[in-house]
Amino acid sequence: MRFSEKLRQEADPIYEAIFNHSFVRGIGEGNVPKEALIHYVKQDYEYLTTFCRIYGMAISKCQSREDMTFFQQQIGFVLNEEVHPHNNFCEVAGVKYNDLQKAPLAPSAHHYTRHMLEVAANGTLGETLTALAPCPWSYWEIGRRLMQEFSPGPDHPFYDWITFYANDEVSEITRNFMDKIDACAENAGKQERENMMEYFLISSQLEHQFWTMAYEQEKWYVDTQHSSLVIK
Repeated sequence: MRFSEKLRQEADPIYEAIFNHSFVRGIGEGNVPKEALIHYVKQDYEYLTTFCRIYGMAISKCQSREDMTFFQQQIGFVLNEEVHPHNNFCEVAGVKYNDLQKAPLAPSAHHYTRHMLEVAANGTLGETLTALAPCPWSYWEIGRRLMQEFSPGPDHPFYDWITFYANDEVSEITRNFMDKIDACAENAGKQERENMMEYFLISSQLEHQFWTMAYEQEKWYVDTQHSSLVIK
């Protein structure tokens, strides 16, 4: 069994919880509360900004131009392509995308970004890859699952979102992550492979928590005079 397959096997209960999450089910059913969509976009915009920074950190760990090119392409994908599913949520919620940017990070989003930043700052390329992988991997599987179960047509309110993540480009990104994780695992020692598993599972848990954070419009529990500041 490939190491990437072991990661996915261990994370299967988390993925099943993601597939059955009220927010994810709501996307398939075409019924997500407006407030949840808005909170999601606000948080995901900031999350993906950090994701781009981590891709840049990963480039510094690469030994080949092929790997450098992969991360450079992913930065472009986040900046230029992932605005489309955000815009789909904004259209359904009846808000402007530009009005939802520069929001403070909620606790769960803050935790998730700090987890990945810490791994990228102190870990190996393989460890960084496993901390990053659950994001594209889970979204690709969500897209495929929703396509299979709901077969949405162009009149579905979240048709653009679902088809975006179920498409071949996201599939290729995920498979590239798998291949690069497997290549790193082959040359990794026991401790590094254990770290890779741990970081993958933590990020997978935080993917599930991100959906809950958005659905419940999670905020910091205590307001302060500086609560309007962006926590990044």
